Amino acid sequence: MKKTLIIVGVIILILVVIPLSIVRGNYNKFVGLQEGVDAQWANIETVLQRRFDLIPNLVNTVKGFAEQEKGIFTEVTRLRSQWAAAGTPDEKVGVANQMQGAMGRLMLVAENYPDLKSNQNFLALQDELAGTENRISVERRRYNESVRAYNTAIRKFPGVIIANLFGFDKRTAFEAAPEAANVPTVEF
Repeated sequence: MKKTLIIVGVIILILVVIPLSIVRGNYNKFVGLQEGVDAQWANIETVLQRRFDLIPNLVNTVKGFAEQEKGIFTEVTRLRSQWAAAGTPDEKVGVANQMQGAMGRLMLVAENYPDLKSNQNFLALQDELAGTENRISVERRRYNESVRAYNTAIRKFPGVIIANLFGFDKRTAFEAAPEAANVPTVEF
């Protein structure tokens, strides 16, 4: 009788417990991998949102600095030409007063922005663009790695049976759009 109970117990173990533990283990693995894929996609969306928020603001900032410099230096150049063309002392005084105002504005801007150089702003913009695109590239690669691990797991035996049974569908890896082959332009 004891021998029969042991045999029945072993059969139940083989037919029920082991398959259920395999199902449970694979199901939990698939859930974890699926959550990893979703988390990596969220990371891509985060850096894409960063790009969406950051780049137009950087471009406008650089435009503003470039315009500010252009306006001040254009005015100083114009006033220098007027000084050279002024014939009377009154004309020279008028130009000198205007020049003093322009120089005051230039000094104020220089105090507020000690590195008043557009090229530095453009270099900073270029660095931010490169950094943002690099972040996007890294997150896309991580996402594709997660998708690959998930898709591989749901296609292997016995995982394929469990994946089909519980509706774990294949995920699509990130692929660049055909337009990505073209060099993007940044306009100022």
